[in-house]
Amino acid sequence: MFLIGCGSNEKKQVKTSNKTRVVTTYTALPRTVKSPADNPSTPEKEALGKLLFYDPILSGNKDVACATCHHPNNGYAEFLDISIGPNASGLGTRRKFNASNDIPFVKRNAQTIINSAYNGIDAFGNYEPSETTMFWDDRAKSLEKQALEPIKAFEEMRGHGFADDSILQVVVDRIKDIPEYQKLFASVFDEPDAVSVDNLAKAIAAFERSLVTNNSRFDQYMRGDQDAILISEKEGFELFKSVGCVNCHNGPMFSDYKMHVLGAPENNKLTRPDAGFKDTFAFRTPTLRNLRFTPPYMHNGSLSSLKKVLEFYEDIANGKERNEHVSVQKYDPFVRELDLSVKEMSQIISFLNTLNDTDFDKTIPERVPSGLAVGGNIQ
Repeated sequence: MFLIGCGSNEKKQVKTSNKTRVVTTYTALPRTVKSPADNPSTPEKEALGKLLFYDPILSGNKDVACATCHHPNNGYAEFLDISIGPNASGLGTRRKFNASNDIPFVKRNAQTIINSAYNGIDAFGNYEPSETTMFWDDRAKSLEKQALEPIKAFEEMRGHGFADDSILQVVVDRIKDIPEYQKLFASVFDEPDAVSVDNLAKAIAAFERSLVTNNSRFDQYMRGDQDAILISEKEGFELFKSVGCVNCHNGPMFSDYKMHVLGAPENNKLTRPDAGFKDTFAFRTPTLRNLRFTPPYMHNGSLSSLKKVLEFYEDIANGKERNEHVSVQKYDPFVRELDLSVKEMSQIISFLNTLNDTDFDKTIPERVPSGLAVGGNIQ
């Protein structure tokens, strides 16, 4: 195999067999979070962002908030395969479209916002918050840019009656008409016309950056507490590395933040195949942290459990096709080399549980300045 060294800026390749392996450094997540130079976090800005996050005033028909699909009760994700946006009610698995509906499902699984502040971090803790990768297809860089995209998307928050190139100004104009928001924006940003699209994004991003879980049992282990994880979990970690999971799931967030073609099964709720990044059927490697909050798995929620995920990898490593639109020849070379047994699957899953951390902000505002239902129509 080829060993790709991550200990310097230069890659070293040493031929030891016919397989490729990435050698990487695993560390605990940093105890602190970076912010972009033009959007330093403050408690006041985070508090404003939190109100906006829960306020359905941001959606076209005032029925969907960011929290509708990223609710703390669900680990800031949701237990749906793919999300349901406007013209619906309920939270998580209880959410259903209204009887009369022509809005499609959101085509991808809602990833957790927890630890998105660290997106793009490399094996040595380096990342640039103004250029961090977002979404399954990497279509936006930074939490600031990410925060605006769902508002513009028809099936996520915009709904009927608004154009994607005008909805942001519609939302800003609504916020300007609410005296409480006017005061909060003016206090936080201390500038003329403080209620703006840019400041809306900055406030939401500041709140999202505050949602971190950087003290999981694995983090404690990486900081020197040898008793933080069990012997069986340590064995699972070694298997995780030796069978090849490490090739894509590396660094402190267990993601290389790169695009890979896997050929995951299609979700039959969608009317056409999702071709992913630049129509290549590639999707970004997700983090493996807090997996207990993020089932079902893969970009479209097509695999219901971690066991099914590992069985899927076993299938494609053995040359099976699970998606008629993605041939074996298109699979990423890394995934063709995975070698898993049933026993190894259980040990790896045991290890992955050390990456869960329930210590995050679960508080929900009692009200939002618009006076609308907190979190949207989720009751």
